[in-house]
Amino acid sequence: MTAREITVLTDVALITCIVQRGVADKIIQAAREVGAQGATVHYAKGMGIRERLGILGVAVDVEKEIINIVVSSEQVEYVFEHMYLAGELDTPGMGIMYITPLEKAATYVPHEILEKLSKEEPAK
Repeated sequence: MTAREITVLTDVALITCIVQRGVADKIIQAAREVGAQGATVHYAKGMGIRERLGILGVAVDVEKEIINIVVSSEQVEYVFEHMYLAGELDTPGMGIMYITPLEKAATYVPHEILEKLSKEEPAK
């Protein structure tokens, strides 16, 4: 049996974006174009003010898509901004986004990338 290793990532954040149903693909594409590696999408039903939003009278759909993307702390602001703009979240009723810092995450990282990263780290 071979030894198994856990690659722990500590400099990462979770971007969560909750939008109207049908908008997630556009937001994920924008995130991938600027370096995000992938995304998880799940579906939900919104609760709260459903009929009308504000004085504009914009109808808000209760069907939601929730997008989760884990990115490095270096990328988080850039990816967040592109997702926000792609989802047109500056429009009332379109959705909400937030960033959650992660203490640690674990996933498979190819050995070539780990070696490259270890060579780039400055000596302490």
